[in-house]
Amino acid sequence: MDPNKAVLNRLSRIEGQVRGLAQMVEEDRYCIDILQQFQAVKAALAKAETEILKNHAACCVAEAIASGDAEDQRRKFPELVDLFAKAKA
Repeated sequence: MDPNKAVLNRLSRIEGQVRGLAQMVEEDRYCIDILQQFQAVKAALAKAETEILKNHAACCVAEAIASGDAEDQRRKFPELVDLFAKAKA
């Protein structure tokens, strides 16, 4: 399956989860149930993010390495390092 299609499918499911979360809040459901659903949404987003990162490493970064284009390599690697630094913050 196309990697982008897989991520888009995952994001569609997440969209449905978020709508369900909003409905739970509107219905004044039990706070712990709502919080558990928040955790599920966050985990699903993290998985989608990981897939995008894998795709970037497999395509964009690999292409920069294979091309031998030093300038492209200098751009791609700091992008990844910056992304990881922001994720830790």
